[in-house]
Amino acid sequence: MRILVVGAGATGGFFGARLAGSGRDVTFLVRPGRAAALRERGLRLTGVTEELLPAPQLVTAGHLDGRYDLVLLSVKSTALEEAVAALGPAVGPGTAIVPMLNGMAHLDLLERAFGPEPVLGGVAKVVTTLGPEGEIVRMAPLAHLALGERDGRDSARVEEIRTALAGAGVDSPPTPDIVAAMWHKWAFISTMGALTCLVRGSVGEAVAAPGGPELARAVVAEAAAVAAAAGHPLPAAEREATTAVATQPGSPLTPSLYRDVLAGAPTEVEHIFGDLTARARALGVATPLLDLATLQLRVHQAHATAA
Repeated sequence: MRILVVGAGATGGFFGARLAGSGRDVTFLVRPGRAAALRERGLRLTGVTEELLPAPQLVTAGHLDGRYDLVLLSVKSTALEEAVAALGPAVGPGTAIVPMLNGMAHLDLLERAFGPEPVLGGVAKVVTTLGPEGEIVRMAPLAHLALGERDGRDSARVEEIRTALAGAGVDSPPTPDIVAAMWHKWAFISTMGALTCLVRGSVGEAVAAPGGPELARAVVAEAAAVAAAAGHPLPAAEREATTAVATQPGSPLTPSLYRDVLAGAPTEVEHIFGDLTARARALGVATPLLDLATLQLRVHQAHATAA
């Protein structure tokens, strides 16, 4: 199996490094600056595990050398169009594309570019971040990548990819309804992003303030209502788990979107929040808190992109 990982950041770099370390044929499609850093230092994982891929196979846009069997797409939504434009030579008959972005809008873009057949659904769960020297810091043992055909059918290609992931130490459970799983993660991500951005603090700081737990539950309810109206209601256990995470006293949790806000960097506001609130309006679901978070993030985005 010939594997192309698009992006070698905290998520794509982690999964790609694990697959390459297990003996798989993995190439990373990266920008020239990242390529130079990886050639100099290798791809290093730190934290829970200490691993080094000293000479990762790298390629930059315009230099792809033919079709790949599997494409793991791991870029931020702000770089998605650029990545899709570069992917053309890599995608052919039999190629499977597993996107690891949050939300749903990327599916439409991928379908327009390559048609529906190559595009699987994907849900990545890993607690990683980029360190100061480009290393991937793994902050928790979680390593989960669910995938599946979007129409719910079983397929040999999904089983082959799951086998490869299992050999790399990545949990990839059978997921009969991957689209629902994507919606459920979207509800979780939007809840955590909205809560922390609205209060300008961690989950624990939100919960410690009067009204904080009530705000968290209200945001969970809005996100869950949109998912339900779209035909993918959160199971009771999953909604309870999301609420528990959003209301945990003392939790230091801050999602990457909020960390981008603190750093003054652009965010994925349109992909995660703009699209979600637009779907809510189309479905007739009121989302005042998510709307407020979206407005706040759009103002931040204007400042960040003008800097």
